[in-house]
Amino acid sequence: MQPIIIVLIILVVLVFIALIKTVQVIPQATAAIVERFGRYTRTLSAGLNIVVPFIDTIRNRIDLREQVVPFPPQPVITQDNLVVNIDTVIYYQVTDARAATYEVASYIQAIEQLTVTTLRNIIGGMDLERTLTSREEINAALRGVLDEATGKWGIRVNRVELKAIEPPTSIQDSMEKQMRADRDKRAAILTAEGIRQSQILTAEGEKQSSILRAEGESKAAALRAEGEAQAIRTVFESIHAGDPDQKLLAYQYLQMLPKIAAGDANKLWIIPSELNDALKGLGGIVNIPGAPGSDNGGPAVSGPPAPRRESPRFDKD
Repeated sequence: MQPIIIVLIILVVLVFIALIKTVQVIPQATAAIVERFGRYTRTLSAGLNIVVPFIDTIRNRIDLREQVVPFPPQPVITQDNLVVNIDTVIYYQVTDARAATYEVASYIQAIEQLTVTTLRNIIGGMDLERTLTSREEINAALRGVLDEATGKWGIRVNRVELKAIEPPTSIQDSMEKQMRADRDKRAAILTAEGIRQSQILTAEGEKQSSILRAEGESKAAALRAEGEAQAIRTVFESIHAGDPDQKLLAYQYLQMLPKIAAGDANKLWIIPSELNDALKGLGGIVNIPGAPGSDNGGPAVSGPPAPRRESPRFDKD
């Protein structure tokens, strides 16, 4: 009985192993290549799949998600014979698991070598300055060449990015000095422009201030002239309304004589010819004996002859 039990146990184990090999569960976004006796049979998609045990074997499981592969820095010579190190990053996705398995031995290594050779061809036709400022152009050229070459491998290159472009140390120092000089130049230009704008605004402000000041002075002068004219008109009307006689006018005239002679700078002043008439009128007012125009007939005062009608000049000293 024991040999029969052993055989049954062996059969159960074989059946269990066969069931395990028959049922294949493929995860999402994964494909499996099935071979029968070493020949491609089919590609298993995600989910539960049944295969023939001990006949069908799974050759490879391929991730169908987008992959990101960074490549180490590669020395590349530019058109002006400068060596730069360029880091690249490739974003690719397997679209055909069968082609990715049978059309190329190692598609990762193939993509890397193709990227290096294509990058050297592209950078070799550019100088350093253009290389540093044309990343989008380089990325587009790389993506076009890689997408065309990897299409038959069942791979689609979605994006190619240049992670870093490192020129030689001496060139970096020269570039830093040039950038520093450019920044200093821009700062000086901006400072000069600011000073210029400030001077222009100051000049415009002074111009507007002068214009407003002149307009204010003009209006003030006009108002003063108008006020003086109104005052003169009022005084004139008041004088005519009061009807002053000759004596009052003579008295007012004599009161103005000290103001005429006031001031240290007045070395010479002129007495008008009407002064004689004013003195006569004043003498009649106060009744000064001997004064011109008095009524008491006092003794005559000897003196110089009466002044002429034209205005004589008297020296103050």
